[in-house]
Amino acid sequence: MVVMEKEAEHPAPPFEPQKVAEPQPQEKAMITISDVDFSYGAHQVLHDVNLEIPPRAVTAFIGPSGCGKTTLLRCFNRMNDLIDGAHISAGHIELEGHDINAPDIDVVELRRRVGMVFQKSNPFPKSIYENVAYGLRVLGATKKSRINEAVEKSLRAAALWGEVKDRLDSSAYGLSGGQQQRLCIARALAIEPKIILMDEPASALDPISTFEIEDLIRELRNSYPVVIVTHNMQQAARVAEKTAFFLQGRLIEEGETGKFFSRPKKKETEDYISGRFS
Repeated sequence: MVVMEKEAEHPAPPFEPQKVAEPQPQEKAMITISDVDFSYGAHQVLHDVNLEIPPRAVTAFIGPSGCGKTTLLRCFNRMNDLIDGAHISAGHIELEGHDINAPDIDVVELRRRVGMVFQKSNPFPKSIYENVAYGLRVLGATKKSRINEAVEKSLRAAALWGEVKDRLDSSAYGLSGGQQQRLCIARALAIEPKIILMDEPASALDPISTFEIEDLIRELRNSYPVVIVTHNMQQAARVAEKTAFFLQGRLIEEGETGKFFSRPKKKETEDYISGRFS
């Protein structure tokens, strides 16, 4: 149960968010969520969600556990299809103007276009090289020079090339936790996605590795839209241009990150970022 303590007149935010540029308003949304309800069987977990994910920017989903933020993230590449009874019961989600749940959508192609990085790094039991090359091979790439180029390009984009270029044939399990997570990001980048989803990508990492992942996220937003689910509000303030707050399956408030944390519009948002939820 959510419990509110007595509200202070003008509570100070718990931290100073990074000042970041607001996404250009004339740019079309990469993902548009319209009136979406989502259920696991008879249990509805998302209620009437409306939200746009901008291009070339980081959007952070924040909120307490069980608020629906990861469920919404997994809707974008239809990972929820793998759960019996899970379904969108109302509304629709569009990727670049196309309904991702339309009958003629190729789900394999959708998941190529919507890259996913999970909370716990999940390298394959293969070499560093083959982890990055895996998706390319699944998509039919056979030319060695093309695969080599893509592997190097992806490892560079994931800020990992300099650390692994001399041991590409070594097992991915020999990397540190932070390196494994960056390897998983490189694996996602290798198949040239349109957007990158990250579900708590640094929650299992030490502070130094977390800093490296956050720095990488800031670099990636120059080329990709990134959506990150995080319980860490400071992390959202550091890396995101846009922040969306969820509570009990509903989108309570969303907006430009600096304004979101310094001047929230809704009482529920103010209570959450000020630490008055218990």
